[in-house]
Amino acid sequence: LATTIASETGKPFDDARLELALAIDHLDWAARHAEKTLRRRKVSSGLLMANQAATLTYAPLGVVGVIGPWNYPVFTPMGSIAYALAAGNAVVFKPSELTPGVAVQLADSLAEIVEGHPVLQVVTGFAETGAALCRAGVAKIAFTGSTATAKRVMATCAETLTPVLVECGGKDPLLVDADANLTAAADAAVWGAMSNAGQTCVGVERVYVHEAVAAAFTAKVVAKAEALRPGAFGPMTLPAQVDVVRAHLDDALARGGRAVVGGPASVRPPYVDPVVLVDVPEDSRAVTEETFGPLLVINRVRNMDEAVQRANGTGYGLGATVFAKRRGAEIAARLRCGMVSVNSVIAFAGIPSLPFGGVGDSGFGRIHGEDGLRGFTNPHAVARQRFARPLAITSFRRTTRGMRALLGIVRLRHGR
Repeated sequence: LATTIASETGKPFDDARLELALAIDHLDWAARHAEKTLRRRKVSSGLLMANQAATLTYAPLGVVGVIGPWNYPVFTPMGSIAYALAAGNAVVFKPSELTPGVAVQLADSLAEIVEGHPVLQVVTGFAETGAALCRAGVAKIAFTGSTATAKRVMATCAETLTPVLVECGGKDPLLVDADANLTAAADAAVWGAMSNAGQTCVGVERVYVHEAVAAAFTAKVVAKAEALRPGAFGPMTLPAQVDVVRAHLDDALARGGRAVVGGPASVRPPYVDPVVLVDVPEDSRAVTEETFGPLLVINRVRNMDEAVQRANGTGYGLGATVFAKRRGAEIAARLRCGMVSVNSVIAFAGIPSLPFGGVGDSGFGRIHGEDGLRGFTNPHAVARQRFARPLAITSFRRTTRGMRALLGIVRLRHGR
């Protein structure tokens, strides 16, 4: 399967194996935790409804449609597939038209393990196939892709009121405080920006570094980026994305940004060599729009208040990274996004127990973790009367005396 991933995407073989290792870990977590997370449980009835026994169960949806991307053709869709299957559903998987072989091989592998239970089916094709899946009567669609495509998917699903889980792209920032470990931060910035040729939804695209350490940090990033050799990452899988990278680079340079690594000559389709820019205006395309390529913007800030303000300044809100010794957790809590790694990069994606998803233009809903399991179920609430209530408050037999008693209980319990 790793060979097929590398063949269809162009990524290095070891990167494909890393993707599979992470996907297997998530699959194992979902299988081991589904029963405990979704089992029937008692919940409190409250004082006024103390005569009721309240229980909550999570019922499978039925058949879930998963529309996956090409950049991580196993790990990303398995974030929906594994958790949907573990929650008791069947799945119809529509992969990207760029990686159909990976999807077919994945489904065939599962069929060998669970012979006689065809719970994962694959339909390949282009956008029309995805639209047909949205209209096919599935109980839910889990989509990963661009914000623009997500809106079209949602519009199609709205025709049948089919619920949608949406994981779109991001413009993820990395914030570097004055007391950060600069070597570790620089390594994280280069890996987060350049791995998989920058084609990672939670990859690092912007850096906001405290002015006191900006020069030293930038020098370390430059050294690490210039040390990358051919084969460290592959080509741009989607040919049209090369044009996006070129447009963002040209716009940034035209508006006063400076290239400290690479430049226009770095764009040589289907490859893009590492590009690092500094002093890029905050309203440039390289700062406000998802680039999805090996292009990193580094801008200096006066303090972390300014860094947080700028980090929160786009419509996206997927992930973020913070490097700081003393204030990492405090800074992370102020970031408008779904996930943050402190003193590491993209760590949240590899932790199966943490939910994964964004806010704003990065989507809504969550995969992974307990939230990911419950997201592929319908909560089913049952209230069973254990004994008759002394006060007939939900009946036409209600009396004035009973209402006085009820209001007295409310004042006693909730009054000031």
